[in-house]
Amino acid sequence: MKRTVAVVGGDMRQVRLAELLLNDGWLVCTWGLDQGGGPNAVPLDQALGAELLILPLPVCRGGGLTLPLTDTALGAEQLWPRLRYDQLLLGGMTKELSPRLMLDFGLTLLDYYDREEVQVANAVPTAEGAIQRAMEATEETLQNCRCLVIGYGRIGKVLAHRLRGLGTQVSVSARRYSDRAWIEAFGYEPLATDRLGAELGDFDVIFNTVPALILDAGRLERTKAECVILDLASLPGGVDLDAARRLGRRVIRAGGLPGIVAPRAAAAAIRDGVYHILEERGEPI
Repeated sequence: MKRTVAVVGGDMRQVRLAELLLNDGWLVCTWGLDQGGGPNAVPLDQALGAELLILPLPVCRGGGLTLPLTDTALGAEQLWPRLRYDQLLLGGMTKELSPRLMLDFGLTLLDYYDREEVQVANAVPTAEGAIQRAMEATEETLQNCRCLVIGYGRIGKVLAHRLRGLGTQVSVSARRYSDRAWIEAFGYEPLATDRLGAELGDFDVIFNTVPALILDAGRLERTKAECVILDLASLPGGVDLDAARRLGRRVIRAGGLPGIVAPRAAAAAIRDGVYHILEERGEPI
């Protein structure tokens, strides 16, 4: 018989994840997902007794468990002492937590998001959601628009490919020479991220995927007044929002798109990552 699994906290990705696990025959309960209709909701103490706990992505924000689908708050420091050393905890973006949990509480916390297959799968709804946001924000079609993608990581690669399919004129900036060689090989205009300047005024839509300040006040001044800027990078993002407001530039913060535009697909990626972790540990699935 499969072990009990509790999906604790998170957004619609975790709601859909619980449903997928139920369909796969797991004994599933949820906590902290009431506003999203999480299946088999139970009190917190019961959820924390499960053999396998799946935590949000990211696990914590501001010192508390990520709980956008409930009015209840739960501080991380309140949670860890209530868990057992023989439980397996799986969460997203755990790097700052794992060593301390191991040391202070003897817990095993593994990161399902720190897997290439999960991040690549997440890049698809991120790219599609970014294009959706761009289409909603402009009064023109994206066909023949001049678009800049800043960064050529997983999201940048998928996004540039999708934009090309819509007939946009795609430029991609990257820091590394090797990335710019691949950008050129795929037929995009290659630019150097650290040397972006006057050419910023050529673009109708700019997508930033780099989690570092790229579009500062000086660079924002060079963009068109009507340019739509979408910041896909994790917080604090890559755009100086105060400078954008002063300059009247339109910036759309578009983090966490997989959980908004395609929660079931994002949940399937997390489920697969969880199964791969269990398989690599030699545990039953």
